[in-house]
Amino acid sequence: MQTNTALHVVHVSEDVDLDAAEQAAEQFLHALGISTESESLRNTPRRMAQAYADLFSPRPFDLTTFPNDEGYDELVLARSIPVRSVCEHHLLPFTGIAHVGYLPGERILGLSKLARITEYFSSRPQVQERLTKQIADWLSEQLLPKGVGVVIEAEHTCMTLRGVQAVGSTTVTSTLLGRLRTDARSRQEFFALAGVQR
Repeated sequence: MQTNTALHVVHVSEDVDLDAAEQAAEQFLHALGISTESESLRNTPRRMAQAYADLFSPRPFDLTTFPNDEGYDELVLARSIPVRSVCEHHLLPFTGIAHVGYLPGERILGLSKLARITEYFSSRPQVQERLTKQIADWLSEQLLPKGVGVVIEAEHTCMTLRGVQAVGSTTVTSTLLGRLRTDARSRQEFFALAGVQR
Protein backbone atom coordinates (compact mmCIF):
# COMPACT_ATOMS: atom_id res chain seq x y z
CA MET A 1 0.00 0.00 0.00
CA GLN A 2 1.31 3.44 -0.89
CA THR A 3 1.83 5.57 2.24
CA ASN A 4 3.57 8.62 0.77
CA THR A 5 1.22 11.37 -0.35
CA ALA A 6 3.73 13.00 -2.65
CA LEU A 7 6.23 11.59 -5.08
CA HIS A 8 8.50 13.98 -6.97
CA VAL A 9 8.41 13.18 -10.67
CA VAL A 10 10.82 14.83 -13.09
CA HIS A 11 12.15 13.89 -16.50
CA VAL A 12 14.44 16.76 -17.46
CA SER A 13 17.58 15.49 -19.11
CA GLU A 14 20.76 16.63 -17.38
CA ASP A 15 22.83 16.32 -20.54
CA VAL A 16 21.02 18.79 -22.84
CA ASP A 17 23.67 20.63 -24.84
CA LEU A 18 21.91 23.54 -26.56
CA ASP A 19 25.10 24.75 -28.24
CA ALA A 20 25.70 21.37 -29.88
CA ALA A 21 22.03 21.13 -30.82
CA GLU A 22 22.18 24.59 -32.39
CA GLN A 23 25.23 23.64 -34.47
CA ALA A 24 23.54 20.42 -35.57
CA ALA A 25 20.35 22.31 -36.49
CA GLU A 26 22.37 24.76 -38.59
CA GLN A 27 24.15 21.90 -40.38
CA PHE A 28 20.81 20.18 -40.92
CA LEU A 29 19.30 23.28 -42.55
CA HIS A 30 22.40 23.84 -44.70
CA ALA A 31 22.34 20.19 -45.82
CA LEU A 32 18.78 20.80 -47.06
CA GLY A 33 19.92 23.86 -49.03
CA ILE A 34 18.50 26.43 -46.58
CA SER A 35 20.76 29.36 -45.88
CA THR A 36 20.76 30.89 -42.41
CA GLU A 37 22.47 34.10 -43.52
CA SER A 38 19.38 36.33 -43.65
CA GLU A 39 18.32 38.32 -40.60
CA SER A 40 15.08 36.34 -40.21
CA LEU A 41 16.86 32.94 -40.33
CA ARG A 42 20.05 33.81 -38.49
CA ASN A 43 18.76 32.65 -35.10
CA THR A 44 16.58 29.81 -36.40
CA PRO A 45 19.04 27.03 -35.44
CA ARG A 46 19.06 28.30 -31.84
CA ARG A 47 15.27 28.55 -31.81
CA MET A 48 15.00 25.03 -33.24
CA ALA A 49 17.30 23.64 -30.55
CA GLN A 50 15.37 25.41 -27.79
CA ALA A 51 12.02 24.32 -29.18
CA TYR A 52 12.97 20.65 -29.19
CA ALA A 53 14.57 20.94 -25.76
CA ASP A 54 11.26 22.35 -24.49
CA LEU A 55 9.26 19.60 -26.20
CA PHE A 56 11.39 16.91 -24.58
CA SER A 57 11.43 18.39 -21.04
CA PRO A 58 8.21 18.05 -19.03
CA ARG A 59 7.60 20.31 -16.07
CA PRO A 60 8.43 18.66 -12.72
CA PHE A 61 5.52 17.90 -10.41
CA ASP A 62 4.64 16.12 -7.20
CA LEU A 63 2.37 13.11 -7.49
CA THR A 64 -0.20 13.81 -4.82
CA THR A 65 -2.53 11.02 -3.75
CA PHE A 66 -5.07 10.91 -0.94
CA PRO A 67 -6.73 8.12 1.04
CA ASN A 68 -10.08 7.12 -0.42
CA ASP A 69 -11.73 7.53 2.99
CA GLU A 70 -15.27 7.61 1.63
CA GLY A 71 -14.75 4.45 -0.38
CA TYR A 72 -15.66 6.18 -3.65
CA ASP A 73 -15.93 3.44 -6.27
CA GLU A 74 -17.32 5.19 -9.35
CA LEU A 75 -15.39 6.33 -12.39
CA VAL A 76 -13.09 9.36 -12.14
CA LEU A 77 -12.51 10.78 -15.63
CA ALA A 78 -10.62 13.79 -16.97
CA ARG A 79 -11.73 14.54 -20.53
CA SER A 80 -10.02 16.43 -23.33
CA ILE A 81 -6.57 16.73 -21.75
CA PRO A 82 -4.36 18.44 -24.37
CA VAL A 83 -1.69 16.17 -25.84
CA ARG A 84 1.34 17.31 -27.78
CA SER A 85 4.20 15.04 -28.63
CA VAL A 86 6.67 14.27 -31.41
CA CYS A 87 6.52 11.24 -33.67
CA GLU A 88 9.70 9.26 -33.13
CA HIS A 89 9.85 8.19 -36.78
CA HIS A 90 9.98 11.68 -38.35
CA LEU A 91 10.34 14.03 -35.37
CA LEU A 92 7.20 15.82 -36.50
CA PRO A 93 4.59 16.88 -33.94
CA PHE A 94 1.30 15.19 -33.22
CA THR A 95 -1.40 16.90 -31.19
CA GLY A 96 -4.79 16.00 -29.84
CA ILE A 97 -6.64 15.15 -26.65
CA ALA A 98 -6.58 12.39 -24.06
CA HIS A 99 -9.39 11.05 -21.91
CA VAL A 100 -7.94 9.47 -18.77
CA GLY A 101 -10.00 7.72 -16.11
CA TYR A 102 -9.80 5.20 -13.30
CA LEU A 103 -11.95 3.31 -10.82
CA PRO A 104 -10.44 4.14 -7.40
CA GLY A 105 -9.08 1.60 -4.99
CA GLU A 106 -7.64 2.65 -1.61
CA ARG A 107 -6.20 5.94 -2.89
CA ILE A 108 -7.36 8.74 -5.17
CA LEU A 109 -5.22 11.06 -7.26
CA GLY A 110 -5.15 14.86 -7.34
CA LEU A 111 -7.13 15.62 -10.50
CA SER A 112 -4.54 17.89 -12.10
CA LYS A 113 -2.08 15.01 -11.98
CA LEU A 114 -3.97 13.17 -14.74
CA ALA A 115 -2.93 16.02 -17.06
CA ARG A 116 0.59 16.12 -15.62
CA ILE A 117 1.10 12.40 -16.18
CA THR A 118 -0.12 12.76 -19.76
CA GLU A 119 2.37 15.59 -20.32
CA TYR A 120 5.17 13.62 -18.67
CA PHE A 121 4.92 10.67 -21.05
CA SER A 122 4.28 12.92 -24.06
CA SER A 123 7.52 14.86 -23.58
CA ARG A 124 9.78 12.59 -25.58
CA PRO A 125 9.83 11.08 -29.09
CA GLN A 126 6.78 8.82 -29.05
CA VAL A 127 4.34 6.64 -30.89
CA GLN A 128 0.72 7.11 -29.90
CA GLU A 129 0.16 3.44 -29.11
CA ARG A 130 3.01 3.35 -26.58
CA LEU A 131 2.00 6.69 -25.07
CA THR A 132 -1.53 5.45 -24.42
CA LYS A 133 -0.28 2.29 -22.71
CA GLN A 134 2.40 4.07 -20.67
CA ILE A 135 -0.15 6.42 -19.10
CA ALA A 136 -2.50 3.54 -18.26
CA ASP A 137 0.24 1.25 -16.91
CA TRP A 138 1.73 3.99 -14.76
CA LEU A 139 -1.63 4.84 -13.18
CA SER A 140 -2.27 1.16 -12.55
CA GLU A 141 1.13 0.68 -10.88
CA GLN A 142 1.00 3.83 -8.76
CA LEU A 143 -2.65 3.80 -7.61
CA LEU A 144 -3.54 0.11 -7.68
CA PRO A 145 -7.05 1.08 -8.87
CA LYS A 146 -9.84 -1.29 -9.82
CA GLY A 147 -9.57 -0.20 -13.43
CA VAL A 148 -7.88 2.31 -15.75
CA GLY A 149 -8.93 3.67 -19.13
CA VAL A 150 -7.00 5.91 -21.51
CA VAL A 151 -8.12 7.09 -24.96
CA ILE A 152 -6.03 9.40 -27.12
CA GLU A 153 -7.28 11.08 -30.30
CA ALA A 154 -4.54 12.86 -32.23
CA GLU A 155 -3.63 14.32 -35.60
CA HIS A 156 -0.16 13.41 -36.81
CA THR A 157 1.65 15.89 -39.02
CA CYS A 158 3.75 13.02 -40.39
CA MET A 159 0.46 11.94 -42.04
CA THR A 160 -1.01 15.34 -42.86
CA LEU A 161 2.05 17.29 -44.06
CA ARG A 162 3.96 14.56 -45.90
CA GLY A 163 3.45 11.17 -47.49
CA VAL A 164 -0.26 10.47 -47.88
CA GLN A 165 -1.15 14.07 -46.80
CA ALA A 166 -4.36 12.88 -45.15
CA VAL A 167 -5.42 16.31 -43.88
CA GLY A 168 -8.03 16.13 -41.14
CA SER A 169 -7.47 12.48 -40.28
CA THR A 170 -7.14 11.49 -36.63
CA THR A 171 -5.78 8.39 -34.96
CA VAL A 172 -7.57 6.93 -31.92
CA THR A 173 -5.87 4.55 -29.49
CA SER A 174 -7.13 3.10 -26.23
CA THR A 175 -5.85 1.04 -23.32
CA LEU A 176 -8.19 -0.50 -20.76
CA LEU A 177 -7.03 -2.29 -17.63
CA GLY A 178 -8.76 -4.09 -14.78
CA ARG A 179 -12.53 -3.79 -14.55
CA LEU A 180 -12.70 -1.30 -17.41
CA ARG A 181 -11.38 -4.09 -19.62
CA THR A 182 -13.21 -7.08 -18.18
CA ASP A 183 -16.62 -5.62 -17.26
CA ALA A 184 -18.74 -4.62 -20.27
CA ARG A 185 -20.89 -2.14 -18.34
CA SER A 186 -17.89 -0.34 -16.82
CA ARG A 187 -16.19 -0.27 -20.21
CA GLN A 188 -19.29 1.18 -21.89
CA GLU A 189 -19.64 3.82 -19.16
CA PHE A 190 -16.04 4.89 -19.67
CA PHE A 191 -16.41 5.27 -23.43
CA ALA A 192 -19.77 7.04 -23.06
CA LEU A 193 -18.45 9.58 -20.54
CA ALA A 194 -15.33 10.09 -22.65
CA GLY A 195 -17.55 10.79 -25.66
CA VAL A 196 -15.93 8.05 -27.70
CA GLN A 197 -18.15 5.98 -29.95
CA ARG A 198 -17.46 2.26 -29.85
